[in-house]
Amino acid sequence: MRDTDLQRVRALPLFSGVSSDVFRRLTGGAFLQRFPAGTTLLLEGDRVDFLYVLLDGTVELQGAWKDRETTLAVLRPVSTFILAAVVLDADGLMSARTLQRSEIFMLSGEVIRRTMKEDSDFAFAVSQELAGCYRGLVRSIKSQKLRTGVERLANYLITQRIRQGAEDKITLQYEKRVLAALLGMTPENLSRAFASLASHGVTVRGPTVTFSRLEALERLARPSPLIDNHMPPQNRITSKGESERWASEVARAVGYAH
Repeated sequence: MRDTDLQRVRALPLFSGVSSDVFRRLTGGAFLQRFPAGTTLLLEGDRVDFLYVLLDGTVELQGAWKDRETTLAVLRPVSTFILAAVVLDADGLMSARTLQRSEIFMLSGEVIRRTMKEDSDFAFAVSQELAGCYRGLVRSIKSQKLRTGVERLANYLITQRIRQGAEDKITLQYEKRVLAALLGMTPENLSRAFASLASHGVTVRGPTVTFSRLEALERLARPSPLIDNHMPPQNRITSKGESERWASEVARAVGYAH
């Protein structure tokens, strides 16, 4: 392991609060591996022996049933995944594959569980990360069940606009197939939803989306602090827990009106 790679992992909120000795124990048997695009890292139902930390590239998390499959999340650096399965020493509920050439840091699940029992600071950091992931899942389920496809797309675009600098133009990060799955839609319904948003000032040219009537789009979307997390980009790595605390503070400040 290069020192620069270890420093990137050390900067993660999951590890930043532990002592140097604990961090050495956690990473002592870890290793960095580089995977080409399209590599399957694990299949749902597989035993999960490692916690994965994505340092570079993009990873898609998928689920399948019968002849159907869907995208559950797309991860970008620096982020961990399969943490819940590692904590429970359980089989994975998701498959993971690389969308781009990726560098992934892999830590022993057994060492992580043992360290959680021995070090309260690390155990608390893990619980905060899992709590943040859980609240993010609740937000996603509420959006899926309470909003129409057009409303979900409108709110997704508003969120992406904030995360990309609050300009009048954004770049879609994923191909339409992946975006449709993330929003719980078919590619055909996604195309129709984009067409419906044209009257609200949304113009699509390839991966570029332009906004000319943002107020009209927001009136349609009606973003809610109890569903949406509009945390702007930060100059440092933030945890899922920190992101959720920020969103909770915003919700209290603006009130809970829908």
